[in-house]
Amino acid sequence: MKRITYLLTLILSFTMMYSQAQLKAVHVKSGYSYWVRVPKDVKKKEKLPVIVFLHGRSLSGHDLNRVKRYGVLRAIERGKDLDAIVVAPQTSNGWNPDKVIDVLDDVLKDYPADEHRVYICGMSMGGYGTLDVAGKYPDRFAAAVAICGGGTLSYACNLTQVPLWIQHGSADRAVPASESKKIYNAIKKCDKNADATLTIIPGGTHGSVESLFHGEKIYDFMFKHSKEGD
Repeated sequence: MKRITYLLTLILSFTMMYSQAQLKAVHVKSGYSYWVRVPKDVKKKEKLPVIVFLHGRSLSGHDLNRVKRYGVLRAIERGKDLDAIVVAPQTSNGWNPDKVIDVLDDVLKDYPADEHRVYICGMSMGGYGTLDVAGKYPDRFAAAVAICGGGTLSYACNLTQVPLWIQHGSADRAVPASESKKIYNAIKKCDKNADATLTIIPGGTHGSVESLFHGEKIYDFMFKHSKEGD
């Protein structure tokens, strides 16, 4: 029995080591430290899409492990298979679009990434950050998904250049759904034909909408878009 337990522990250890080899923490002195996750068995010369995930205020700080508590990395940890490079930076005080782009540029330089298929998503403060980053740098993203957040209205016209899916729970008490409605309406005011969708989830709370990262729909939405040929 002891031998079987030892072998199972050994197998589990090797499995964890192999899995963790695909997830790397990058610490920087200035700017944002971040996680970068690369799928297993990447073929030579294969260029992969990139998903940038921005966390909410509760995961802020200087401990990168906090970033894995919910969102894209948490979904992967629980078994979701994404054929993409996932980048998850950490901020200690709100999201600065310039610093997020610095992280993205480092990843594009160091990994087999497809610059035409770069996506950004986030929830809560990360939802605001998603629309601010895409709004300041619309030429860098093929699509964006903002969950239970909002956006800076001065970026609304720039956001007409990026396919967007904005989602919010109707029962959100932390950030009211009116925040998502406000930025969505501003985008449509700039261009009524803008590729922007607003989904209000009946009964959805600020926490329950995290389940969207564990499904397929937001990834299917992002992956169907590409900047190639623009």
